[in-house]
Amino acid sequence: MASFRSYVWDPILIIAQMLSMQTIFYVSLGFWLIIVDKISNTNKSLDQMFNHSSLDISSGSGKIILVAFMLNSLTGAISLWLIIRRSKQCWDFAITVHIIHLLSCWIYNVRFPSTMTWWLTNIVCASLMTVLGEYLCMRSEMKAIPVAGGRADL
Repeated sequence: MASFRSYVWDPILIIAQMLSMQTIFYVSLGFWLIIVDKISNTNKSLDQMFNHSSLDISSGSGKIILVAFMLNSLTGAISLWLIIRRSKQCWDFAITVHIIHLLSCWIYNVRFPSTMTWWLTNIVCASLMTVLGEYLCMRSEMKAIPVAGGRADL
């Protein structure tokens, strides 16, 4: 007898979810960067996404990139809610997305990210993505399950 919401190990599902989350992370980050670049009239570059020194909050362009990363964490939370649908797994997927981003930045720059702003931004974004994703998933998980056909007088 299977229990309610029993967890079944499905590596293909997990890999598909991770690929979806990573794709949405970079596509939506690119989307937010394009929008904030249009508003602020700054040049578009891959450095905005991967170069850790571009997140310098003392410059105006660094603050704009920071806004794009924060907006992307909101998009990431919504994608956790739509793709993962389990509050227990939100932390795992959000951290994995950001670890893969760390590795991508490391490969892109050919050195480990060393700026405090980059680390703080990614820690805050991962936390925001996790907390909001868990909140949205919990709201869906806590909805009442309608039971049709039962007797009302019991």
